[in-house]
Amino acid sequence: MAEQTAAAPPARRAAFGFIFAVALINSISFGLMIPILPNLVKSFTGGDTAAASEWNVVFAVTWGLLQFFFAPFLGVLSDRVGRRPVLLVSLFGLAIDFLVMALAPNLMWLWIGRFINGLTAASMPTANAYVADVTPPAERAKAFGWIGSAMSFGFVGGPAIGGWLGDIDLRLPFYVAAALTSLNWLYGLLILPESHPPEKRLKKFDWSRANPLGSLRLLRSHHELVSLAAIWFLYQLAHMVYPAIFVLYMGHRYGWSPALIGLSMMVSGVLGVLVQSFLVGPTVQRLGERGALLLGAAAGATGMAIYGWAPAPWAYFAAMPFAALMALVIPGLQGMMTRRVGPHEQGQLQGANQGLTGIAALAGPILFGLTFAWSLRNEAVLQAPGLAIYIAAGLMVLAFVIALRTAKAPRPELSKEAVG
Repeated sequence: MAEQTAAAPPARRAAFGFIFAVALINSISFGLMIPILPNLVKSFTGGDTAAASEWNVVFAVTWGLLQFFFAPFLGVLSDRVGRRPVLLVSLFGLAIDFLVMALAPNLMWLWIGRFINGLTAASMPTANAYVADVTPPAERAKAFGWIGSAMSFGFVGGPAIGGWLGDIDLRLPFYVAAALTSLNWLYGLLILPESHPPEKRLKKFDWSRANPLGSLRLLRSHHELVSLAAIWFLYQLAHMVYPAIFVLYMGHRYGWSPALIGLSMMVSGVLGVLVQSFLVGPTVQRLGERGALLLGAAAGATGMAIYGWAPAPWAYFAAMPFAALMALVIPGLQGMMTRRVGPHEQGQLQGANQGLTGIAALAGPILFGLTFAWSLRNEAVLQAPGLAIYIAAGLMVLAFVIALRTAKAPRPELSKEAVG
């Protein structure tokens, strides 16, 4: 296997470049709509911020519930038929989602768009499995960092452009996102090679692995994955505070327009790019995957706590460098998790992780969205609009404690098995 790895670096680099481009365009599309969707929802609620927050909960719960049931199915399907067809289906569903939201005349049509996306949203889990296919275990944390940087690159310009387009017309960013995602799908259809060769695929589709509980059994069957999966879930749950409330939070607390909110997200994206492009590799090299995980969790908890407290924009911006270091968590965690399963289980692992993300996407908006709505309705007494963000910071503290106590380097035989 070592000889094969050494003999194939050009092919690996080319394939990784394709996935990097897919992740980049995907994130730009999402970035365009992030500062706009809550305001579009708000326009359907007569300008009621608390009601808009509650509707955002409905949309996010729908998406999370569908992800919980369908992400494991798509993960196992990618182990059986390959990564490329699953990725193409996911990108096509995302393009339809954006188009439906661009044309939506009411909240029900917005919900239908989220429903379609929830059924097919597996682009990043499949991309992560693709990366695991083409990258040696020792280099995966760095590779996942580069994929994360592609996501952050998208959030550098996407929200700022989306906010600017949204000031022209709230629907315009969705049309642009639909066009970009369609181009991404076409790019994948014509250029993207398959990463998972037939000899490494599952011999037959296994429904016991494809259902949510069956997929999560993979985590339980590898006992060393259990604590790492718990950290994954806590991270994803805490991270849900951003899409759940931050656009409405910044508009309410600081009076920012969509364009200004987009610019603040651009600053956050720049910091994320710097961390993922230039800090993940050196941090993993110096501190190891566990060290990167611990540093990211501690910094993320600190940044979120400052976000919740920030009485003025200067304090909010001061928290951004700490929050950006939270980007160290996933590369370190992915590197540790992919070492613990074989090549025929990488898709199932990513499906299980996405299933946990689906649960977080189900619980997070309920927890943070309803907490934010409650804090606004009781603001005269409580005066704590950042209460939901404090809860997210507490979740990252818990993730740090679990990582400190349980996250360890895998046994050598597990790493050899992961190479295949």
